[in-house]
Amino acid sequence: MHRISDILARKGSQVYRIGIAESVLAAVAEMARHDASSLVVQSGGDVAGIFTERDLARRVTLQGRDPAATRVGEVMTPQVLCIAPETRISDAMALMTQQRVRHLPVVQDGEVKGVVSIGDLVKCVASEQEVELRYLAAYIRGEYAV
Repeated sequence: MHRISDILARKGSQVYRIGIAESVLAAVAEMARHDASSLVVQSGGDVAGIFTERDLARRVTLQGRDPAATRVGEVMTPQVLCIAPETRISDAMALMTQQRVRHLPVVQDGEVKGVVSIGDLVKCVASEQEVELRYLAAYIRGEYAV
């Protein structure tokens, strides 16, 4: 797997969403229901931001806000970095590292097609490396001729 589309093909393209005017409590319930660590925030049909566990910790819990009274739009991350399905995994990892983000919506033709996390990328890279190591070990043992 070398592209983001490969990860989406394996994990699926489900996108969990929440409205910008919904409460943080509703967002947390939605995240728990799907065992997700982020939600794409929508205003109308447009992407307005992303709400993550990090937003919850830093902008709600640490600030002593009431999750039932706080709207997602008040505490979400409004600057959403997005990538295309054809983005190379190494490029997505570099972007996440440089920008210190853990989730990237995957957008094609203006539509969110999925969301990848740093965990998805690491799992993919680890799997690729495991295959390479098996082939190298077999070569060293003489199981493959040059």
